[in-house]
Amino acid sequence: MEKFGKSQPVVRVEDQRFLTGQGRYVDDIAPKGALYAYVLRSPVAHGEIAELDVEGAQQVEGVHLVLTSADLAEAGVTEGMAFNTVKNRDGTAAAAPRRPILAEGRVRFVGEPVAMVVADSLDAARDAAEAILLDIDDLPVHMEIGPGGAPLHDEAPENRAFDWAMGDEAAVEVAIKDAAHVVRLALHDNRIIANPMEPRGCYAELEGDRLHVAVNGQGVWGTKRNLARILGMAPEEIRVTTPDVGGGFGTKAMDYPETYLVAHATRVLNRPVRWMSDRGEAMLSDNSGRGLDHDLTLAFDADHRITAYRVDSRVDLGAYCSTMGQGIQTDLFSKVLMGTYDVQNTFLHVEGFFTNTTQVDAYRGAGRPEAIFALERVMDHAARELGVDPWALRRRNFIPADAFPYTSSTGETYDVGDFSRVLERAEAEADRAGFAARKAKSEAQGKLRGMGLCYYIESILGNPSETAKVVFEEDGRVSIYVGTQSNGQGHETVYARFLSDQTGIPMEQITVVQGDSDRIANGGGTGGSRSVTTQNNATLATVGRMVEVFSAYLAEIMGVDVGDVSFDDETFRAPGSNMTPTFLEAAAMAREDGRADLLTHEETATLPGRSYPNGAHVAEVEVDPETGKVTLERYTVVDDFGNLINPMLVEGQVHGGAVQGIGQALCEHVVYDEEGQLLTASFMDYAMPRADDVPMFHFETEPVPSTANAMGMKGCGEAGTVGAMAAMGNAVGDALWDHGVRQADMPFTPHRVWTMLNDAMAQLE
Repeated sequence: MEKFGKSQPVVRVEDQRFLTGQGRYVDDIAPKGALYAYVLRSPVAHGEIAELDVEGAQQVEGVHLVLTSADLAEAGVTEGMAFNTVKNRDGTAAAAPRRPILAEGRVRFVGEPVAMVVADSLDAARDAAEAILLDIDDLPVHMEIGPGGAPLHDEAPENRAFDWAMGDEAAVEVAIKDAAHVVRLALHDNRIIANPMEPRGCYAELEGDRLHVAVNGQGVWGTKRNLARILGMAPEEIRVTTPDVGGGFGTKAMDYPETYLVAHATRVLNRPVRWMSDRGEAMLSDNSGRGLDHDLTLAFDADHRITAYRVDSRVDLGAYCSTMGQGIQTDLFSKVLMGTYDVQNTFLHVEGFFTNTTQVDAYRGAGRPEAIFALERVMDHAARELGVDPWALRRRNFIPADAFPYTSSTGETYDVGDFSRVLERAEAEADRAGFAARKAKSEAQGKLRGMGLCYYIESILGNPSETAKVVFEEDGRVSIYVGTQSNGQGHETVYARFLSDQTGIPMEQITVVQGDSDRIANGGGTGGSRSVTTQNNATLATVGRMVEVFSAYLAEIMGVDVGDVSFDDETFRAPGSNMTPTFLEAAAMAREDGRADLLTHEETATLPGRSYPNGAHVAEVEVDPETGKVTLERYTVVDDFGNLINPMLVEGQVHGGAVQGIGQALCEHVVYDEEGQLLTASFMDYAMPRADDVPMFHFETEPVPSTANAMGMKGCGEAGTVGAMAAMGNAVGDALWDHGVRQADMPFTPHRVWTMLNDAMAQLE
């Protein structure tokens, strides 16, 4: 443990500049004199473009360029947006309709880009956009997550994009038929908007003959590849950078049309161009998250052991295929389909549907929160239907600690786990024994109290390879170049501290360099909770190489054999020599000797396997039956993240993730009307969680070090969200169960909860 991180809380070094207004966000650092871009978006959800006349806009003072799809085609920019697809269960390809950068003849959702204006000022660009004559002939709007309606695309006659499955359906159906008990639950997972504090933005400029694009995303290399493809440029002609980023949460992991439009405009005009979304525009055009319906079936034997699990899901893709939309609720969902339970008989069936809405893609957890939410809600429902304790039902079905490494029904190899131990700790930390007394106190005050448990497991995703480069600079400082991308998680602190721990180089003398495709040749960016584990694994490999080459160099100076030189994480030593140089001292010696080869070190390393963080979230809520208001009174988390590098940052990640899950459970909800108009298009209508919606969290860790990496670490970035949704759902369900409510779907807004209670009471009468 000492070798792989001191596990001490270190205050984030980047916070000093963030809190003093010194952050360098993309809209702060756009080139002086950059022109402003403004995007004209479709005001209707579905229709044929009858007229698009931009002549009036071109005449507005200060306007330099107006782009439509025809202009792009004339310039040779004809490629569509990139996205991944899945295979249907019959082996055929899923629907993959073209997604244009600007609407081509038809619009399919409110907010779809139709034209872009570039002008001297944002006001001029907006004025010009108002001068564009856009006439759209309405078409029928399809809003249901299911088959039918007017087709959005010829490739999807019933608006079904794919029909995907994993598992042995016949065997699962036999197990369900033969089961002693069968529990079914229909469940809705509401659509949300990510709402990072900083909306999306970008700028582009020419650096000599090269194109430089700065975008506040989650990695520069995918954007560089896509720009080269879309613009018909060689990759070496493009530089992509990412400055400070004010939140990503998955919604900034992929490219959007504005990046390509700004880049193209810069090349056309030979002038820098900037674009920044405002909040209303972001709500219309950012990819949404979640948005799916489930029919869940659990089969049990007479001893309440699970014999089969079946999931039938219907997924809202929005109007087009987005970058990862098809894979999230299929492949990524499947990674933790059966969670922590020892069951091999599973079947996952997923259908994806196009609707006249904004695309749905990755949101914190991307598939794993959805899978655990479904599983843990139906587990709780089963416990009530079977009349057994929900905690005991989970314990009975846990994968035993001596069964690891364990291959799940969907082919994941869980390396380690001790779920019963973690759950026992959670039971104590949440004071489950005192819940009955707290519930009685609430009842005496006319309130309903409920406790909800979610035991989650998470699969760390993304590229398992990463590169780290360490450079000893002339001024005595050390730079570490990383292939991940901070969106506010504290990477500058974590990576500097880890390198310091492994080398003895003072943390304050280390600079973390990220987000520049010129300075870092390759990288996997941020997503899937991969960053710290993969990046520090690469750092270990680089440090190992540094120790090797410096040992050989110092052996000659010390007059000893290279095998006699050792490094103790702070200094080099050798028997018979009184020299004990640090890395910085050794580097200074190498510089004086002209050994430039010793001043830069770069290694790429690949993790041998994924890690699987897991843990228990326990929510305790109080419901006012008179108003339906749900108050979260207590929230306890006990996580197994393996070995920790910086516990303070880990706890912060869990707090943030949990609040996002709690927000979805209590108040966040995307609402469209039947014509596809977004009714929750501002913070006046879309409710975000606030500080007074959550109590002080009780957070503890019960580590079982991973065997899938040398550090024994497990990712933590998305785990808070993975556990929070079901914990909240089960807590509200527990509070309402004795009052006849059998179906409780998020979000648990006062009106919805009040309606649930009153409908249940009416049925009892």
